[in-house]
Amino acid sequence: MPIVLDQPIPDFTAEATDGAFSITALRGQKVVLYFYPKDDTPGCTSESIAFRDLFAPFTQAGAVIVGISRDSLKSHEAFKAKYALPFELIADTDEALCTLFDVIKIKKMYGKAVRGVERSTFLIDKRGGLRREWRGVKVAGHVEAVLEAVQSL
Repeated sequence: MPIVLDQPIPDFTAEATDGAFSITALRGQKVVLYFYPKDDTPGCTSESIAFRDLFAPFTQAGAVIVGISRDSLKSHEAFKAKYALPFELIADTDEALCTLFDVIKIKKMYGKAVRGVERSTFLIDKRGGLRREWRGVKVAGHVEAVLEAVQSL
């Protein structure tokens, strides 16, 4: 069942850098889920660093940040350590969350069509409802726009 704006997102658990991740454990907090294509690549690193650099204002606004990609837990742990990311990264190696949030798209890479993760961010309210979504994200200015939306909730 696809996710829908202003509706609760389905409960899910996943493997993450700090252990088992449960979305239901975060009820009562705002949650920012950001999907990105690949650890330690230029755009994904810039986006993750931007979330890291604004981590304090997100926390002050009552939000938890969680990054998600299809990379392995080992890759995530190295990426998190290399850039001192203060939030969890979910290893969606089976694409269950990518499918749930419909972020797998056919993209062009070097002139060829490839299946990949469309950079996307989702804002979940304290009751577990999807309040905002950003798809086809361009990194510049994006994290600031997400912070503004979190602060307005």
